[in-house]
Amino acid sequence: MEKQHWILNPITAFGLSIVALVTSLTLFIYWYVQASIGIETVVRKFNLDPAQFIASQTWVVILVLSLLVGIILIGIFLSFVYYLKVLQLYRLQNNFINNFTHELKTPVTSMKLYLETFLRHELSRENQKKYLEYMLQDIGRLSDNVNRILSLGRIESKKYEGEFVKTDIVETIRTFLKTNARIFEEFDIQVHCDHNEAYMVRLSMPLFEMFLMNLISNAGKYNKNPVPKIDISVETKKKRLLIHFADNGIGLEKKERSKIFRKFYQVGRSDNMSAKGSGLGLYLVHNIVRIHKWKIAVQPNETGEGSDFVLSIPLKPEP
Repeated sequence: MEKQHWILNPITAFGLSIVALVTSLTLFIYWYVQASIGIETVVRKFNLDPAQFIASQTWVVILVLSLLVGIILIGIFLSFVYYLKVLQLYRLQNNFINNFTHELKTPVTSMKLYLETFLRHELSRENQKKYLEYMLQDIGRLSDNVNRILSLGRIESKKYEGEFVKTDIVETIRTFLKTNARIFEEFDIQVHCDHNEAYMVRLSMPLFEMFLMNLISNAGKYNKNPVPKIDISVETKKKRLLIHFADNGIGLEKKERSKIFRKFYQVGRSDNMSAKGSGLGLYLVHNIVRIHKWKIAVQPNETGEGSDFVLSIPLKPEP
């Protein structure tokens, strides 16, 4: 956004408007009272009928005027707040576009280099296989980013019309991790479930897989450790199933825990790690949870390092 002259700055304009309105109200009341006193003096001096010159509702007029000016001030204030929200959304969208462009450009550039290497050099089968695996990883990153954008509108809708099936959610998580073992080969992911019973939950399989992919990828993305660790544990509490996703990442400050699920929001814009995300991952996670009528919250990890995302699912008794 272009730099504005200070007098055109909305904050300056808002402040000047408030000062002007308050000054006008003060001067009007002062002049009104002085005029009333003057008229009253003239009436008494010439022994005239006060009812012909002085309205009995003088202070009522002042009160009504004050209320009207108050309404105007409230309107200006609400307009100012709305402007700030629009400005914040503009900045978030601008950050998203810059970072998402980077997310798309990086794997494309990487694949271009690998393909040029194939054209210019005779590679051994081992090197060919290695480069092909790298390109597959880049394609996977591109596919994930494109799918996020394509899924965003559908997931944001108030009513999701996808198919929901009843399944064992713990076994679903284990199957997902096994199927995507190649993607998470650098992770140390453990699933802890002390009970042998099945936790049957009604869910949308595509959405839940997207939930897991975004949540786990996010834990690895914001992690300074050589090996990102995620401990997935299950417990029941007050007729709710709680699934903990505890990581050893960079953690979250208390003021950011309520913001991370917002659209385009990125943790610590001043931190170099903030450049790695698009600001959509946890937003999609939150909306997927909303569609299922579940709840999700984040808290510090019990180990003192990283965060613990807690998925809360109501347990319904079997009919």
